Amino acid sequence: MKGLAATFLLTSLVLTGCTAAVPNGSATASTAPSALTGAKTYARLDSAGIEQIKKSRMAIFDMTSGVLTKESVGLEHGTSQAPDVLISDGLMDLNIEAPTGLISAKTDRLRLNGMNNRSDFREITYFLKAESFEDFAALIRDGVDRYGIPSESAEGWIESMSSRPEDEGDFSLAPGTSTGLRVSYDLRYDGSKDVQVIIVHVHPA
Repeated sequence: MKGLAATFLLTSLVLTGCTAAVPNGSATASTAPSALTGAKTYARLDSAGIEQIKKSRMAIFDMTSGVLTKESVGLEHGTSQAPDVLISDGLMDLNIEAPTGLISAKTDRLRLNGMNNRSDFREITYFLKAESFEDFAALIRDGVDRYGIPSESAEGWIESMSSRPEDEGDFSLAPGTSTGLRVSYDLRYDGSKDVQVIIVHVHPA
């Protein structure tokens, strides 16, 4: 009888979406949807939205139409520039849904620039960082593969700097367009520093 009662209790809990303790102290899965299977939440850039990005370490933007409207991130049409989002103690996962692909990165800083009175933003800017020349070159090649940044100029810069990695070498690569957006890598390299930076600009189609 005790075994039948326990079985009935567990069945009832599962049907009602509750969790039940198991002997090792863990809990069975709830029937409620998880964050991965739930509705997608796009980032907003009002005060509450920025705090949510910092808390969740995630920002998703919808540019499948080729543009990002100010209204879609909770800002007024006349806004020229959104507040920067800066993560001081780690990185956020940034995902930009493009017309024909996905732009994704781990970054500590995000900026949206309008510089106009239109309803959409002129660009999204974020920053990639590397601690060695090899990692810096790997980031550049990743941009070539994923976003269609021209490989000839990218490899030319890498080859030129590989023989003098202690020097400075700033360079702007031509944009890649394979995602339906224009993705530009602005290289900021200084071998005397511990951290190297790529400023990535994402422009509307």
